[in-house]
Amino acid sequence: MKIQSAIAALVLGAVLVSPAFAQNSQQTKMADCNKQAGDKKGDERKAFMKTCLSSKPAAAGPMSQQDKMKMCNKQAADKKGDDRKAFMKTCLSSAPAN
Repeated sequence: MKIQSAIAALVLGAVLVSPAFAQNSQQTKMADCNKQAGDKKGDERKAFMKTCLSSKPAAAGPMSQQDKMKMCNKQAADKKGDDRKAFMKTCLSSAPAN
């Protein structure tokens, strides 16, 4: 019975967290588009924001070593010690390179 309760809690937690990730992604996209819009005003800004928010992210070119390090550090934020070290080694060696 305890296993079923644990599984139910895990599934419920995953369901509740999923929208938060989607919302965070949309918020990030909105912030990026706002920065790019700069001092556009009125209809010009409205058209730019519509295009920017509906566009898919551009295919990124090769990633620099610094960018790989930033990406891997973000992903390893909750890891510590040997677990983090092993993760960083794997992440840095598997991330796309120049």
